[in-house]
Formats: sequence, structure tokens, C-alpha cells
Amino acid sequence: MSAASHARSAYWFTLVGAVAALVHYGSAIFFEGCLQISPSNANLFAFLLAFPVSYIGHHTLSFAGSRQLHRHALPRFLLVACTGFIGNQVLLLSLLQFTRLPFWLALAIVMIIVAVSTYLLSRFWAFKQGV
Repeated sequence: MSAASHARSAYWFTLVGAVAALVHYGSAIFFEGCLQISPSNANLFAFLLAFPVSYIGHHTLSFAGSRQLHRHALPRFLLVACTGFIGNQVLLLSLLQFTRLPFWLALAIVMIIVAVSTYLLSRFWAFKQGV
């Protein structure tokens, strides 16, 4: 893959990831703050809303050059996303348990950490060419 292709992939990954993250973050804040849903359930429901945004965007834009079929990419991406969500949930609940950070700030910190690992797993495994 050329440097231009890497840059284009990183650009789209960032843009799609930002949109999915906004869906996740905004939904979680709404569920927890307005609907009074527990932080763990608010985070789960928000993840479920953001997942399709993330997968469709990454499959069609971020990693479009991979030409990976849905039957191969979707299970892998789902595993990456679920692994990221488990990390997200553990880190979030740990921050809420052991610090005085408000939900909105703890979630923002955790989402940034998890985004980096999700990109690396998506790029080098879920949408890897030739597999």
C-alpha cells in the first residue's frame, strides 16, 4: 500500500471514527444524564447504536481498497469492536469506581484510548488484504 493510500485510509478512519464516536458519546451522555440509565448500560446501548455507523463507514471508506467481503470483514470487525468495547467498559467503570471523574469526562478519556487500539486491530487484522 502506498503512502497516499495509507494517508487516505487514516483520513477516512479518523472521520468515520469521529462520527461513530460522536454517536456513541452523545448517546451515552443522553442515556445516562437524561434517561438516568446506569453508566454501564448507557455505554452498552450507545455502543450498539454506534457499531453500524462504524462498520459501514470503515468498510466502505476507511478500508475500501481491501475489497474484503462482509462475510469475512464483519465477524472480524465485530470481534475487534467487542474487544474494544470490553476494554472501554472495564476502563470506564474502573475510572468511575476509583476516581471522582464525572461520567462524561471518564467516557471521553476511555474512548480516546480505545480508538487507537481499534484502528490498529482494524487495519492490520479485520480489513487486512489477502486474508
